Amino acid sequence: MYAVIKTGGKQYRVSEGDVLRIEKLNAETGASIEFDQVLMVSDGDNVQIGAPTVASGSVSAEVLGTGKGRKVEIIKFKRRQNYRRTQGHRQPYTEVKITGIKAG
Repeated sequence: MYAVIKTGGKQYRVSEGDVLRIEKLNAETGASIEFDQVLMVSDGDNVQIGAPTVASGSVSAEVLGTGKGRKVEIIKFKRRQNYRRTQGHRQPYTEVKITGIKAG
């Protein structure tokens, strides 16, 4: 059984037991959260597709922790102008483990 959920402006295909990194949420480590924007649920041949979401479908997850991703370096350079700018960015994330999928 798997589901497609939407969180943080992105879509994820999840199954029970999956560990994934999503956009940072305001939740503490060990907390249980629920995703209610379920776009699709599949259980073998039984497929439910939402319009836009599956009615009363939800995916529950446990927060494993938060952190920052690897650094992305931004470099601006113009030749012969003595113009160089560097900037770094580390995107924060929340790591969650999917504990259950409920279809509507």
